[in-house]
Amino acid sequence: MTAGMHRPQKRVLVALAAVASWSVVFAGLAQPAAAADVQSKQWYLSAMQAEEMWKITTGEGIKVAVIDTGVNPSTPSLKGQVLKGLDATGAPGDEHDDYRGHGTNMAELIAGTGNGGGLRGLAPGVKIIPMRISDTEFQNENSVNARDAEDAIRAAADSDAQIISMSFASDYSDQDERAAVKYAQSKGKLFFAGVGNNAEEGNREQYPAAYPQVVGVSSADRNGKVSEFSTNGNSVDIAAPGSDIPRWCNNSFKDYCDGEGGTSPATAIASASAALVWSANPDWTANQVLNVLFDTAGRDWEKGTLSRYLGHGLIRPAMNILNGKGDPGDPDISPLTGERTGGSPSSPAPSEQPSTPASDQPAQSGKGSEADETVAAGDSKAQASGDGGAPLSLILGGIAGVAVLGGVVFALVRRRGAA
Repeated sequence: MTAGMHRPQKRVLVALAAVASWSVVFAGLAQPAAAADVQSKQWYLSAMQAEEMWKITTGEGIKVAVIDTGVNPSTPSLKGQVLKGLDATGAPGDEHDDYRGHGTNMAELIAGTGNGGGLRGLAPGVKIIPMRISDTEFQNENSVNARDAEDAIRAAADSDAQIISMSFASDYSDQDERAAVKYAQSKGKLFFAGVGNNAEEGNREQYPAAYPQVVGVSSADRNGKVSEFSTNGNSVDIAAPGSDIPRWCNNSFKDYCDGEGGTSPATAIASASAALVWSANPDWTANQVLNVLFDTAGRDWEKGTLSRYLGHGLIRPAMNILNGKGDPGDPDISPLTGERTGGSPSSPAPSEQPSTPASDQPAQSGKGSEADETVAAGDSKAQASGDGGAPLSLILGGIAGVAVLGGVVFALVRRRGAA
């Protein structure tokens, strides 16, 4: 192998070709078997109280770097939403040439306006900075930059983006990519990545989600239960809707297709959730935004422990935006590693002196009732099997009237230590 070259990277998009169709009831209303348009299939928007949050913030002032297959700025839903970024592949085209349709899908889930009947983003006030990298198939078809992933991460770290969203996964840890991830943290960025979709095919840890400085996002379905495909283990930090999410059928951008699911859309929705919270609290650091997302996540197990399936729980930005809940904690301590970080305008550069390690438990809110802290457990089957289920009501911004959990923790838990 030539010095300085990567080992071959089997890099995949963290989305699945199809998932089972669902027949469920949400909030007492039956979901249509076949929706008339793509927006009506975005079931999670009502679940997450998007319309109510948009009255307060749409994510304005926040930029998200999308590291993916490129982003087409000409779809009706993305016109005016996409800025100049970087093509790190070295192949023909640029960051606005999406060779798969995947990156455009992720960008729309984050910042789509819904114009022309397109997908509505959870944070339609956000601007997208596209960073194009190659998947395995693209690598096989083109001569590409072997270091495109780390180049894209570093470019995102140096950009105006506050948030990095990467719906890609690889089986391999790479020291240069790891260094790029640490660099992004030092620049005050909040980095989300999908944990992968191989739960039923070996359940191998995936990168960059498994790096300690990256928020690993798993996929949940309409019932608040972990998606069957979603990789589980130590890399999972939080869960977001990922099952049954519409997508562009291909890179012709003519039609949307049903049934797409994976930790790819879950990552985009988690990134958009962070954008809403950060927009509503612009003086916070990345650490504070993440601490609030962890603190307010929907769960029915003890706060401070992590489910191997759902991490801290189901992401609920409405708990902060609509209800004012969540303690941002220390602006300079990462809730991922417990280490002191720097790089944000309100945060000093990392100290050379050793700091006192912070607890890996998120700060307690102190604002909610006991019912807000521990809520009703899922169905008895989920509790008995430990399969990562959680009540659908946990994804809602308000959980008034639910019963307090009686000491039952049905999901396997773990604690994440410092890197």
